[in-house]
Formats: sequence, structure tokens, C-alpha cells
Amino acid sequence: MVFSATIFLFFFLPITLITSFLLPRRFQNHLLLVASLFFYAWGETAFVLLMVASIGANYGGGLLLGRTTGPRLRFVVLSLGVLLNLAPLLFFKYATFGLDIYNSVSPYWGDVWRTLGPIHLPIGISFYTFQAISYLVDVYRDDAKAQRDPLNVALYIAFFPQLIAGPIVRYRDIAVQLTERVRTAAGVVSGIQRFTIGLAKKVLIANTLAVPVDQIYGLGPENVSMALAWLGVLLYTFQLYFDFSGYSDMAIGLGRMFGFTFPENFNYPYISRSIREFWRRWHISLSTWFRDYLYIPLGGNQRRTAFNLIVVFLLCGLWHGAQWNFALWGLFHGFFLLAERYGARWMKWSLPRPVQHAYALVVIMVGWVLFRSENLAQAGHMLRAMAGFSVADTWAHPLAYYVNREVLLGLAAAFLCATPLGTTAWRRLRAVKGLGVASRGLELVITVALLALCAIVLSAQTYNPFIYFRF
Repeated sequence: MVFSATIFLFFFLPITLITSFLLPRRFQNHLLLVASLFFYAWGETAFVLLMVASIGANYGGGLLLGRTTGPRLRFVVLSLGVLLNLAPLLFFKYATFGLDIYNSVSPYWGDVWRTLGPIHLPIGISFYTFQAISYLVDVYRDDAKAQRDPLNVALYIAFFPQLIAGPIVRYRDIAVQLTERVRTAAGVVSGIQRFTIGLAKKVLIANTLAVPVDQIYGLGPENVSMALAWLGVLLYTFQLYFDFSGYSDMAIGLGRMFGFTFPENFNYPYISRSIREFWRRWHISLSTWFRDYLYIPLGGNQRRTAFNLIVVFLLCGLWHGAQWNFALWGLFHGFFLLAERYGARWMKWSLPRPVQHAYALVVIMVGWVLFRSENLAQAGHMLRAMAGFSVADTWAHPLAYYVNREVLLGLAAAFLCATPLGTTAWRRLRAVKGLGVASRGLELVITVALLALCAIVLSAQTYNPFIYFRF
């Protein structure tokens, strides 16, 4: 079940939201936990037991950390807890990949293992595993107290708005909200508006651009011209952003509807002037998680900075998928971060802003080729085409075939919404004396209109993918 599915929009969410208003406050967490487990079981019936086991293990681990006093023993408990969390993720996500690597080199010493074949990856396991680790580490660092109520630990790990695709919420940021949150009418209205914005990003922009992207990437390498390759990458650049940021907006909005405040996950990443700035704006909850729970413990900027950056971004790439193209994508970004740190500090001061923006966008888009491609071979074909080494006949697959009116409108909306210009103009309008009430009324009208438009599009649309489900 995804947030843009009709079963969620017209049945699950209204029923859960209305029931939450009717139930007394002391039963709110019970309701949300039952709803969250049902939400997850809808798509992963058997694997909901794995999540329940994770909840039990982390609840016990947190209590044990809270009662253990010796620093060495506490570190041992934390290490065991982290390994216990990582074990299912390593098996389901990386076992086949690791065995394939082993088999590729094992003939040199005559030891070949039988391949496991494809293993089903439980939806959301990468996200809720990181949240569970956050709980244990925060308790270990005394950033939060061990939770004595298993219901609260369960809700923290399984809460459906951020369960499938984040944002990755740290326990210390939400511990108080699990027991003392306050839900207001203004918060609910704000949540509905934020959810609607995310839904519109997903349905009206990302889904529209996804169609030509899949068509272009579905062509054989001999059919992708230079212009077509750049078009495919441009469209995918916006598709990915509005798909994922739209889902994050919906998650943040859902949290507000139930009284929770989730951290922001995106901050207009495509206006960045460097790759370093990009990672401050893109998937913020993941990049800060890696920074605080891996990069800094490894030594951060104090020692072995280059090594730490490479390790972190290699793991960041592999976190997205057990494929060589994801590993290369992570290393690609790590390389440019190192280049900016050590060899290109002059760039910020010596190059005009448009050049800096162009540099960042080109690097980001080239990286997305690795991210979108099914394998390194396809990535290589696309990159060669983008560099002008394509042998494809431009007239055999003209750009006009892939850019119809809907795609042009989606692309125009993407260009506008990927920058803060619209938001800034709207805030200035609201600040004008006498226009505050009128602007709030207009916001409600726009919200209702967007919801209706999304409902109409979804009723006629059978193509409703979600990119981050694969992670």
C-alpha cells in the first residue's frame, strides 16, 4: 500500500483519521500501532513478523542498555544490538550480491558456492532498520532514556507515515512526542495541506515524467541518441526528486495529522552550487544519519577524513541497492566531495554562480545515470550517448515522440517547484497587510482543487510506481 493508492486515500487514511478523533487520548498509540501493522501487512503479510521480532529485540536491547553501567559492557550490548538489527538487512538485501562476488573470484582457489538466486526484499527494511539502530545508539549515548513501554518502541519503529520510505526519524527527536504530543486543528489542516502538496508532486509531476523515462531507458543502446539520452536523464532528475520529496511531504503531513512533527527531508537540492551543498539539501535524514552515526564515530574531520568520506559514501550507495552501479554512484559522489574539500576550495570564490550551479547539476545528473540504470553496462551506454558517442539515428526516435503536452506541463511545473521562487513569493504575499485571511482561504481552495485533480488522475491512471520501494 502506497500513499498515492486509492485504497489508502479513500479507505485506510479516512478510517484511521476519523477513528483517532473518536478514541480517548490514552488509546491513540494503540490505534496507530494497529493501523501501522495492518498497513505493513497489506503488502508484506509474512514479513510483519520480522518487524515484530525487531521491535521485541530492540525493546529488550534498550532496557538492557539502560540498566548496564560499565562502559565496556554497554558497548558490547550496543554492538550486539546493532549486529542483530543489521543481520536481516544483510541477508535479504546483500546475501545474493555478496555470494555472486565470492563466486566471481573463488575459481582462483577452486571454491564455488551455489548461488542463492533472487531473495525478496521486505519493503521498508532499510528505513526501519536504521531507525531501530538510532534508538539503541541514542540510549547508549544518553541522548534519550530507554523506553519502558514496548508500545512506544513499537510505534516508533512501525509508524506507517515514515515506515516505507522515511524520513528516517531519530528516536531522540520523537521520544517526547510518543507520549506527550498535542494535536491541534491547525496542525491537522496544515498536515492535510502538506500531504496534498506531496501527493500532487507524486501524481501530477513524478508519474507523468516517469512514462518517457521508462520508454527511453527501455530502448536498446543503438537507439539512444545524444539528445535522447540527455532528455531521459533530465526527466529522471526531476522524476526522482518529485517522487521521493513528494512521498516525504506526504509522510510529514500525515505525521502532523496525528500530532507528530517529523524533520524535513529535502531543501531544494537542485539549486546547490556544489556537491557538498547538495548533500545538505538532499535526503537530509539519511545524510545526517550517516554523518552522526558513522562518519563522526569513524573520526569525522579530525582524522582520516578522506578514508571516512569514501567509506560513508560507499555504504550510502550500497544502502540504496546491492548492485555495482549503486556502489559506483556512492563513490562518484565521494570523489567530488573530496575534490571540493581538498582541491577546489577556490571554486566557490573564483567562478560565477551560474557556472557553479551548472557544475553541480551536471555532476548530479551524471550520477543519476548510475542510479537509474539497471546495471553498469546500461549506465555505460547512456554515458557514452550523453558524451556524443552514440551511433543512433536521431530521426528514428525523435524527441517529439517522448515529449507530449502532459510531459511539457509536468516539466514546466518541475522547473518551477524545484526552486524556492514560488514559496518565497507566496510568503511575501501573505505578509502583505490585509491579504493574510484571503491567502489562507486561497490555500484551502488550492488544496481541495489539487486533491480533486489527483483523484481524477489516479482514477484514470494505472501507472503509479514508487522509486524508493526498491530500496
